[in-house]
Amino acid sequence: MTHRSSTESEASPPVGKPRAWHSFGAPLRVRAAASADIPRLVPMINSAFAVETFFDGTRTDNARLAAMMRKGTILIAEDAGGELVASVYTEVRGARGYLGMLAVDPAQQGRGLGRLMMEAGEEHLRQQGCEAVDITVLNLRTELPPIYRRLGYVETGTEEFHPSAPLKPGVECYCIVMSKKL
Repeated sequence: MTHRSSTESEASPPVGKPRAWHSFGAPLRVRAAASADIPRLVPMINSAFAVETFFDGTRTDNARLAAMMRKGTILIAEDAGGELVASVYTEVRGARGYLGMLAVDPAQQGRGLGRLMMEAGEEHLRQQGCEAVDITVLNLRTELPPIYRRLGYVETGTEEFHPSAPLKPGVECYCIVMSKKL
Protein backbone atom coordinates (compact mmCIF):
# COMPACT_ATOMS: atom_id res chain seq x y z
CA MET A 1 0.00 0.00 0.00
CA THR A 2 1.32 3.41 -0.92
CA HIS A 3 0.94 6.19 1.60
CA ARG A 4 1.00 9.81 0.64
CA SER A 5 2.52 12.59 2.66
CA SER A 6 0.16 15.25 3.95
CA THR A 7 1.35 17.60 1.20
CA GLU A 8 0.49 15.05 -1.48
CA SER A 9 -2.89 14.35 0.15
CA GLU A 10 -3.75 18.04 0.20
CA ALA A 11 -2.90 18.39 -3.49
CA SER A 12 -4.62 15.21 -4.64
CA PRO A 13 -8.00 15.28 -6.37
CA PRO A 14 -11.09 14.24 -4.41
CA VAL A 15 -11.82 10.53 -4.10
CA GLY A 16 -14.36 10.05 -6.84
CA LYS A 17 -16.45 12.97 -8.01
CA PRO A 18 -18.24 15.32 -5.63
CA ARG A 19 -21.71 13.87 -5.23
CA ALA A 20 -25.05 15.56 -4.92
CA TRP A 21 -26.82 14.00 -2.00
CA HIS A 22 -30.51 14.70 -2.58
CA SER A 23 -31.66 14.44 1.02
CA PHE A 24 -28.77 16.68 2.03
CA GLY A 25 -29.76 19.30 -0.54
CA ALA A 26 -26.24 20.30 -1.59
CA PRO A 27 -23.26 18.70 -3.29
CA LEU A 28 -20.71 17.05 -1.05
CA ARG A 29 -17.04 16.63 -1.76
CA VAL A 30 -15.44 13.41 -0.55
CA ARG A 31 -11.66 13.42 -0.38
CA ALA A 32 -8.72 11.92 1.49
CA ALA A 33 -8.03 13.79 4.72
CA ALA A 34 -4.70 15.53 5.20
CA SER A 35 -2.89 16.11 8.47
CA ALA A 36 -4.20 19.69 8.41
CA ASP A 37 -7.74 18.24 8.79
CA ILE A 38 -7.00 16.54 12.13
CA PRO A 39 -8.02 19.54 14.31
CA ARG A 40 -11.45 19.50 12.62
CA LEU A 41 -11.79 15.71 12.60
CA VAL A 42 -11.15 15.04 16.30
CA PRO A 43 -14.10 17.05 17.69
CA MET A 44 -16.49 15.85 14.96
CA ILE A 45 -15.58 12.18 15.52
CA ASN A 46 -15.76 12.48 19.31
CA SER A 47 -19.12 14.22 19.02
CA ALA A 48 -20.46 11.49 16.74
CA PHE A 49 -19.28 8.80 19.18
CA ALA A 50 -20.58 10.58 22.32
CA VAL A 51 -23.37 7.96 22.43
CA GLU A 52 -20.73 5.43 23.48
CA THR A 53 -21.05 6.27 27.16
CA PHE A 54 -19.25 3.06 28.12
CA PHE A 55 -15.88 4.72 27.41
CA ASP A 56 -14.06 6.56 30.16
CA GLY A 57 -12.86 9.40 27.95
CA THR A 58 -13.09 10.31 24.28
CA ARG A 59 -12.97 8.03 21.25
CA THR A 60 -9.95 9.62 19.55
CA ASP A 61 -7.34 12.34 19.72
CA ASN A 62 -4.79 14.06 17.47
CA ALA A 63 -2.08 11.43 17.98
CA ARG A 64 -4.40 8.47 17.27
CA LEU A 65 -5.75 10.04 14.09
CA ALA A 66 -2.25 10.89 12.90
CA ALA A 67 -1.20 7.26 13.47
CA MET A 68 -4.27 6.00 11.60
CA MET A 69 -3.47 8.30 8.67
CA ARG A 70 0.03 6.82 8.45
CA LYS A 71 -1.48 3.32 8.23
CA GLY A 72 -4.56 3.97 6.08
CA THR A 73 -6.67 6.77 4.65
CA ILE A 74 -9.40 8.77 6.31
CA LEU A 75 -12.01 9.95 3.83
CA ILE A 76 -13.90 13.10 4.70
CA ALA A 77 -17.08 14.65 3.31
CA GLU A 78 -17.40 18.42 3.18
CA ASP A 79 -20.46 20.43 2.24
CA ALA A 80 -20.44 23.22 -0.35
CA GLY A 81 -19.20 25.65 2.31
CA GLY A 82 -16.25 23.42 3.23
CA GLU A 83 -17.78 22.30 6.54
CA LEU A 84 -16.80 18.78 7.64
CA VAL A 85 -19.92 16.61 7.86
CA ALA A 86 -18.66 13.00 7.95
CA SER A 87 -15.62 10.72 7.82
CA VAL A 88 -14.61 7.07 7.58
CA TYR A 89 -11.28 5.27 8.02
CA THR A 90 -10.08 2.94 5.25
CA GLU A 91 -7.20 0.48 5.30
CA VAL A 92 -5.97 -1.98 2.70
CA ARG A 93 -5.12 -5.39 4.17
CA GLY A 94 -4.02 -7.40 1.17
CA ALA A 95 -7.01 -8.40 -0.96
CA ARG A 96 -9.33 -7.27 1.82
CA GLY A 97 -10.09 -3.79 2.98
CA TYR A 98 -11.17 -2.48 6.36
CA LEU A 99 -13.59 0.35 7.10
CA GLY A 100 -13.84 1.81 10.58
CA MET A 101 -14.66 4.76 12.77
CA LEU A 102 -17.54 5.93 10.57
CA ALA A 103 -18.57 9.32 11.97
CA VAL A 104 -21.32 11.73 10.96
CA ASP A 105 -21.68 15.15 12.57
CA PRO A 106 -24.65 14.69 14.95
CA ALA A 107 -26.35 17.78 13.48
CA GLN A 108 -26.24 16.07 10.05
CA GLN A 109 -27.32 12.55 11.04
CA GLY A 110 -30.36 10.94 9.45
CA ARG A 111 -29.65 12.37 5.98
CA GLY A 112 -27.89 9.41 4.39
CA LEU A 113 -24.34 10.58 5.03
CA GLY A 114 -23.36 7.33 6.76
CA ARG A 115 -24.42 5.36 3.68
CA LEU A 116 -22.58 7.84 1.43
CA MET A 117 -19.36 7.43 3.43
CA MET A 118 -19.64 3.64 3.41
CA GLU A 119 -20.09 3.72 -0.38
CA ALA A 120 -17.14 6.10 -0.76
CA GLY A 121 -14.99 3.89 1.48
CA GLU A 122 -15.96 0.77 -0.44
CA GLU A 123 -15.19 2.45 -3.76
CA HIS A 124 -11.83 3.68 -2.45
CA LEU A 125 -10.93 0.13 -1.37
CA ARG A 126 -12.15 -1.30 -4.68
CA GLN A 127 -9.85 1.14 -6.50
CA GLN A 128 -6.99 -0.14 -4.33
CA GLY A 129 -7.62 -3.70 -5.54
CA CYS A 130 -9.61 -5.01 -2.59
CA GLU A 131 -12.09 -7.80 -3.29
CA ALA A 132 -13.91 -7.66 0.05
CA VAL A 133 -14.26 -5.36 3.02
CA ASP A 134 -14.49 -6.01 6.76
CA ILE A 135 -15.88 -3.83 9.51
CA THR A 136 -16.07 -4.34 13.25
CA VAL A 137 -19.06 -3.32 15.35
CA LEU A 138 -18.97 -3.19 19.13
CA ASN A 139 -21.44 -5.63 20.66
CA LEU A 140 -22.69 -2.85 22.96
CA ARG A 141 -23.96 -0.94 19.89
CA THR A 142 -26.90 -3.27 19.23
CA GLU A 143 -28.54 -0.77 16.85
CA LEU A 144 -25.66 -1.00 14.33
CA PRO A 145 -25.63 -4.59 12.95
CA PRO A 146 -29.10 -4.23 11.36
CA ILE A 147 -27.99 -1.01 9.65
CA TYR A 148 -24.89 -2.66 8.22
CA ARG A 149 -26.91 -5.72 7.15
CA ARG A 150 -29.06 -3.37 5.02
CA LEU A 151 -25.80 -2.21 3.38
CA GLY A 152 -24.93 -5.81 2.44
CA TYR A 153 -22.69 -6.81 5.37
CA VAL A 154 -22.99 -10.18 7.11
CA GLU A 155 -21.62 -11.31 10.45
CA THR A 156 -18.53 -13.46 9.99
CA GLY A 157 -17.21 -13.79 13.55
CA THR A 158 -16.07 -11.96 16.63
CA GLU A 159 -12.76 -10.64 17.88
CA GLU A 160 -11.30 -9.05 20.96
CA PHE A 161 -11.79 -5.30 21.34
CA HIS A 162 -8.69 -3.18 21.97
CA PRO A 163 -10.11 0.16 23.10
CA SER A 164 -8.31 3.41 22.39
CA ALA A 165 -9.70 4.78 25.66
CA PRO A 166 -10.39 2.82 28.85
CA LEU A 167 -13.81 1.30 29.29
CA LYS A 168 -15.78 2.25 32.38
CA PRO A 169 -15.40 -0.21 35.28
CA GLY A 170 -17.43 -3.39 34.84
CA VAL A 171 -18.03 -2.92 31.10
CA GLU A 172 -17.16 -5.86 28.87
CA CYS A 173 -17.02 -5.41 25.14
CA TYR A 174 -16.04 -7.36 22.03
CA CYS A 175 -16.18 -6.77 18.28
CA ILE A 176 -18.63 -8.33 15.87
CA VAL A 177 -16.87 -8.76 12.51
CA MET A 178 -19.03 -8.10 9.46
CA SER A 179 -17.91 -8.56 5.86
CA LYS A 180 -19.02 -7.78 2.32
CA LYS A 181 -17.72 -8.70 -1.14
CA LEU A 182 -16.86 -5.71 -3.29
